[in-house]
Amino acid sequence: MRVFVYNMRTFDELAYFERFTEEMGMEMGWTEDPPTIDNCGLADGYDAISVITTPITPEMQDRLKRGGVRMVSTRTIGYDHIDLTHAKDIGMVAAHVTYDPEGVADYCVMMILAVIRNLRRIQVNNAVNDFTLEGLLGRKLRDLTVGIVGAGKIGTTVMRDLSGFGCRIVYTGRRRNEDADMFGEYVDMDTLLRESDVVSLHLELNSDTHHIIGADAIFRMKDGAYLVNTARGPLVDTEALIGALDSGKLSGAALDVIEDEFGLYYNDMRGKDIPNRYMDRLRSMENVLLTHHMAFYYDAAVRDMVYNCLDGIRSMDDGKDIPYRLV
Repeated sequence: MRVFVYNMRTFDELAYFERFTEEMGMEMGWTEDPPTIDNCGLADGYDAISVITTPITPEMQDRLKRGGVRMVSTRTIGYDHIDLTHAKDIGMVAAHVTYDPEGVADYCVMMILAVIRNLRRIQVNNAVNDFTLEGLLGRKLRDLTVGIVGAGKIGTTVMRDLSGFGCRIVYTGRRRNEDADMFGEYVDMDTLLRESDVVSLHLELNSDTHHIIGADAIFRMKDGAYLVNTARGPLVDTEALIGALDSGKLSGAALDVIEDEFGLYYNDMRGKDIPNRYMDRLRSMENVLLTHHMAFYYDAAVRDMVYNCLDGIRSMDDGKDIPYRLV
């Protein structure tokens, strides 16, 4: 079994890839570059490729298949960067991974605490030696209602962690979740938006969830509420969010992901133009805490992402059911 790895991070992933491919009896090739139509040929003669959040277009899939690639495995939970319809049409297997949810939950709770305590404004003032208090009054988590949109593994873990703060927790999703019921109350989306002081998103991105937080949803949110997104950028209509933050409808936002982040996050963009029309506007807002898709980035997750990616590829080679198969 031969696997070619794109976007290899030599400083944290390479050691895991070397260890697990040896244990699984795989041959590996790799590049630090993202996959493009121009470098698909690097994977010629390999059975599978491993990628992260870089677009895998129909044109690229066709070229990869001509080179012998039978499977695209993304070492991420999200998979909206892969054209699954085309993969199915040409008979190419696609899979994603899961990983320990604890670190993402930690990060989400950190962002909730930071945004309700005005950490961004505090940092801005501190940097210019403005040590006054006006405009920095925070809120106490115990006094708030937190709404969790999407109670899968990560959302439920966030609920468990938040329960220790004593705040009221509500959640919504496609269905009730018995594990989530231990920590919060299941409500419909309208109730969650109307009653929550903090709305935290934990959904996959698809046609149903794209811009699930748009102008209408924001209008239904509680005045002065906060939005936290550690899931996928396009869950939020950024123009509508910026308008709500400017008008004071929302008090703040903590965003680990934004729309149109492909080709930007995880790259060294110093001295380069930033090809994202939202970045400068969000950065300029003192009620926005912005990080570059970092909630996933902790030791256990990196290990799990590499292992589960390779385990899925091995399962295909062994003729077994592929864990987390998409098509």
